[in-house]
Amino acid sequence: MTHSDGSYRVAAPASDSYVLIASADGYQPQVSAVVVGEEPVSHDILLSGTSGLIGTVRSAEGKEPVGSAIVVAADVRGDVLAAGLTDPDGTFAFTGMVPGQLTLAVTATGYRPLALPVEVSAQGVTRTEIDLLSGSQVTGVVEAAGRPLADARVTLVDVAGNVVASTATGEDGGYAFTDLDSGEYTVIATGYPPKATGLSVQGSIDGHDIELAHPGE
Repeated sequence: MTHSDGSYRVAAPASDSYVLIASADGYQPQVSAVVVGEEPVSHDILLSGTSGLIGTVRSAEGKEPVGSAIVVAADVRGDVLAAGLTDPDGTFAFTGMVPGQLTLAVTATGYRPLALPVEVSAQGVTRTEIDLLSGSQVTGVVEAAGRPLADARVTLVDVAGNVVASTATGEDGGYAFTDLDSGEYTVIATGYPPKATGLSVQGSIDGHDIELAHPGE
């Protein structure tokens, strides 16, 4: 243990090379190599304090808190440093963070995912506010002959002709596309494509079943 002025004294059993580890609450541990001879060795150690990160996740439109949002902090290599959910008031807190540049990735139901850089201060608590844009959505029901059509294929295509998403309708004929960017889209609904099978009929044939499926299934 160090004294009140930060000084310390450690007795070495013999002249040799040693690894010295210093740690304290609220600081990052430091490891250093020390060579001890016949005479006492003076070796100063500088500890760097750990930092905290506190933030609030809100909706960009109404500035309302977004609870249960997933917040992930990653370093420049992509390694996850901390992760958690926001409280009902939209707040989150990470302690024991290493100072420096990191990336916060935030996702929440009904909102567009967001990734933003944050610089964590060397000392104290860094505060940040994150505004999430609401994700647009498209919902509807596919019907045939006045009745809901289950398991129909619904495809969403953007103005460039790229397929954005594809889904199948439920038993009620309903479908939904969520977390969309605002813009122009085309919705294409199709049932099962036709299927032809060869058949030679001589008398009655029972059990000639036909299974329909979407391409690739």
